[in-house]
Amino acid sequence: MATYRPSLFAGCNAVVAGGTSGINLGIAKAIAACGAKVAVIGRNAEKAEGAAQALRDIGPEAMALIADVRDFAAVDAAMAHAAQQLGPLDFVVAGAAGNFIAAADALSSNGFRTVTDIDLLGTFHTFKAARSRLREAGASLIAISSGQAFQPMWGQAHASAAKAGIESLVRTLALEWGPAGIRVNSLSPGPIAATEGVKRLVPQSRIDAIASRLPVRRFGSAGEVGNAAVFLLSPAASFVTGMTLFCDGGMMLTPYDGQPDAGLVPETVR
Repeated sequence: MATYRPSLFAGCNAVVAGGTSGINLGIAKAIAACGAKVAVIGRNAEKAEGAAQALRDIGPEAMALIADVRDFAAVDAAMAHAAQQLGPLDFVVAGAAGNFIAAADALSSNGFRTVTDIDLLGTFHTFKAARSRLREAGASLIAISSGQAFQPMWGQAHASAAKAGIESLVRTLALEWGPAGIRVNSLSPGPIAATEGVKRLVPQSRIDAIASRLPVRRFGSAGEVGNAAVFLLSPAASFVTGMTLFCDGGMMLTPYDGQPDAGLVPETVR
């Protein structure tokens, strides 16, 4: 049964950067299910087109755009194409991300830079490129954050710094762009089952233990994160900006308490 009415976003246009898989595809599907036309941005053409086809089965129109969020010119061209094909943009989700486990003393400058460039710089590029293509008033933007921005996690110095930067960027843009009728918020998912993030960051041997410590006693789904995103984008959140919505099953109430399995930790990250 649908959580929101299918016509909620009828006549609206959305772009989801990183929307070719996982959590971000779940968000794109939730937006499409509410009647919006959706474009997804990704680096892999085959994955992007596969995601767009899945969205066409749900919503009125979908398109695949190819760009690396680290390249502003490429993102700008993708946003221009989306606005030309779909119309003025109502919703933009900046969700492209990269991550791996590495202790700080084993993390190279290049490894640190790669994550901050994809996550933080990529979020800035996504929003900056979208700015001139947004509908004049009522546009809503979401940056995908994570618990690492608020709570330290072993082996995540790079991701923690990037996500903390995203949180600050969101609040600054909410302040600067609010007078133009643009809302900017962040969405912080917790452990979401069957996603690349969980595969990389949660040792298989600890999945049940981690789930049992969450107040809800389970991992979430991409669809549940999608529902949270729809709320932030919708008129129901029209007075909400510069805020973080945690969709984490209460993870922030249960601090991380250990190191990952040794087999998941590279000796060095170049």
